[in-house]
Amino acid sequence: MKHALVTYAVPSLAGFAAGAMNALAGGGSFVTIPAFIAAGVPTVQANISSTVALYPGGLAGAWAWHRGLVPVGGVSLRVLGLVTAAGGFLGGSLLLWTPSSAFDLIIPWLLLFATLLLAFGNGVGALLRRHVAIGPSAMLAIQFVLGAYGGYFGGGVGIMMMSVWSVLGTTDFRQLHPARALMVSSANTAAVALFVVARAVAWRPTLGMLAGAIFGGYAGGYVGGRLDARVIRAGTLVITGAITAIFFARAYGYPMPR
Repeated sequence: MKHALVTYAVPSLAGFAAGAMNALAGGGSFVTIPAFIAAGVPTVQANISSTVALYPGGLAGAWAWHRGLVPVGGVSLRVLGLVTAAGGFLGGSLLLWTPSSAFDLIIPWLLLFATLLLAFGNGVGALLRRHVAIGPSAMLAIQFVLGAYGGYFGGGVGIMMMSVWSVLGTTDFRQLHPARALMVSSANTAAVALFVVARAVAWRPTLGMLAGAIFGGYAGGYVGGRLDARVIRAGTLVITGAITAIFFARAYGYPMPR
């Protein structure tokens, strides 16, 4: 009974929470990765399985946005998508080559980086526009790096993409959301395909989490229109900050119970 609870029920509930978080403000992986680790999945495989579990929800979101797709900075979305997917494949490959012992030390910093992006990402584009000028060629190079980050970990990568794109002159973030959803899915498509072929996914807890994430995404989208955005943002930052602190304690201080 306890084994079934940890293997299926906990990942399903975590998937529901993560799907709702991603629909509301982002940061779903902050919930899914600890849930996999609690189920006894090694850290690298937990990150891999989290990406796979949240992938269908992200893909559905990209489809929901498809009518608003427009080129970014004069670059066609097809070219941008291919570059992003290539980066995602590289990032996924690097993740597969990373030992769990090393990833245990890396992941707290990735979580901290993603938390800071969630907290301050909306102002990054305005800051960059005042000090940086990039053209389409430089943007493609940066996009490849962002795709690699998305395939390796991905926390806050959508915010990073929109911040970079805004430097090219598109300051209305609402226009960037459809392309952001598509590019995040492009990076994850390449990474997920690689993870599945490499047989690196912990499928039992992943399937439960995947189902939970679908329902959570629907619930988050329904509730999101009825809650104050400031409350959603504050709640998300409290959750992500607390989980980041736990992972730092786990890596450099006190181990998390398994």
